[in-house]
Amino acid sequence: MAIWNPWHGCHKISPGCQNCYVYRRDESIGKDASIVAKTGDYELPRKRNRQKEYKLQPQGGTVFTCMTSDFFLEEADAWRAECWQMMRERSDLEFAIITKRISRFQACIPEDWDEGYPNVTIYCTVENQRMADERLPVFLSLPIRNRAVCYEPMLEPINMEPYLSTGRIDYVLCGGESGERARPCHYEWLLAIREQCMKYHVPFHFKQTGAVFIMNGRTYYIQRKLQQSQAAKAGIDYNGDLPTPKTKRGAQETAYEKEKNWKEHEEWLKRDLFERIKESAFRSRFRLKESDRQYVRDKGMDVIRSHAEEFVSNRLAPSMLPNDGKQTPMRGHPVFLAQHGCACCCRSCLEKWHGIQTGVELSGEQQKYVVDILMEWIRRQMEGDHAENG
Repeated sequence: MAIWNPWHGCHKISPGCQNCYVYRRDESIGKDASIVAKTGDYELPRKRNRQKEYKLQPQGGTVFTCMTSDFFLEEADAWRAECWQMMRERSDLEFAIITKRISRFQACIPEDWDEGYPNVTIYCTVENQRMADERLPVFLSLPIRNRAVCYEPMLEPINMEPYLSTGRIDYVLCGGESGERARPCHYEWLLAIREQCMKYHVPFHFKQTGAVFIMNGRTYYIQRKLQQSQAAKAGIDYNGDLPTPKTKRGAQETAYEKEKNWKEHEEWLKRDLFERIKESAFRSRFRLKESDRQYVRDKGMDVIRSHAEEFVSNRLAPSMLPNDGKQTPMRGHPVFLAQHGCACCCRSCLEKWHGIQTGVELSGEQQKYVVDILMEWIRRQMEGDHAENG
């Protein structure tokens, strides 16, 4: 994950802003967070190091943009066009924009936006039911290619089903509130929204517990440095796929049950991969749009294969990947879509769907196998199997 703050400063507009971390931090150093100004990192995507390489590299992860302000703030109207231009120039990077001002989106997009840039994801923030019902209908009506919801800080339970059921939300991120005055986040709220996401096969990520976390009737006060790691330990993230088969007894399953499940899984692995993919509501969602197919036609299959070889070598082959599970964007390149479409997006999926062990560097033969699978998926898409206009 990388951060690009082209400007700094914001104005509080809704309940989620009450304990804003930017205001807290600026107040601690005698700075007025309501003053909006460009930063020295305004042109960060263009900056290079002494070796003439870009400082921001794709392997650094998603570039979260304007995290100490709001990208659609009125004071930034004169600066925004240049930022869109930099995002176009750096098509090798994935940009994420989180906003509470989705109502200003339509007036702030560039002329060539169309349905959205392939490498830009827009996150609409909601913190309670009122904000969800106010912002999400607007969000879903807008021309946005990559669409996610940021349910943070979580201030109350939200029924998001009417919006998730549209199939137009790609991802939901959740988290509690940090800081000394943090309002509590309840574990049951997380489980409820996770269940809604699972119902509609929408990936879900529990980012952080917040400073005050209530679980099973007990209140936990969690240090800032531990809030993300404690969220990860909960183990409730959902990637939109069907879970690996297991018994209802879960962790209490017997040795016999474990062996039986593994045998069933081994039999499942022996079946044709593309037949198994068709049975997955999540995997079968991925398709090449017309713009993706045109990209393949323009570049040619040989070039696309070279891209696939590079992605597999850099993002899948190493034995240790600190960002495993998050290294493959869901948009932006036909190979990324293929990776999700045939479960070659991370080492965990490779193990589950292809039987390739995690924690061990991929051999040359294994890398070739993965690339062959990706190219076969793309070939089928190009020849009309699951083709989709748009």
